[in-house]
Amino acid sequence: MRGLHADTGYLLYRLGLRSGQLFNTFLQESGLRLRHYALLRFLATSEGALQRELSTRLGYDPSAIVGLVDDLEKLGFAERRPSPDDRRSRIVVLTQDGRSFLRDTDEAGLRVTNDLLQPLDPAERETLHGLLQRIAETELDS
Repeated sequence: MRGLHADTGYLLYRLGLRSGQLFNTFLQESGLRLRHYALLRFLATSEGALQRELSTRLGYDPSAIVGLVDDLEKLGFAERRPSPDDRRSRIVVLTQDGRSFLRDTDEAGLRVTNDLLQPLDPAERETLHGLLQRIAETELDS
């Protein structure tokens, strides 16, 4: 029988958990969690999105998206606006305060990543990133 550390899937799971824990610790100072950051990061790459699109793209339950957007609106990081394509729908957009917050949290995210990857040299980090990106492009975009 193989030990857990011989299972690549388990290692990915554990490292993902640890990364999330470290990043959530930083985010908690602002009252946010990793799910909020993921939503903000997605909005930063778009001109806004319908809540149902956010649910689909991020893999979160639609009811969770409503609460996350409510939280971000209260902090002034995002706002709901009428959709230019359908006045009955609302899109969620990132505000300037949201962009500023992302700049600050990106630095913390980089510190978390550097701490986790400390045992690897720069070439190994680049290789790991490339391999993970290739898997993510296949798995997460399907």
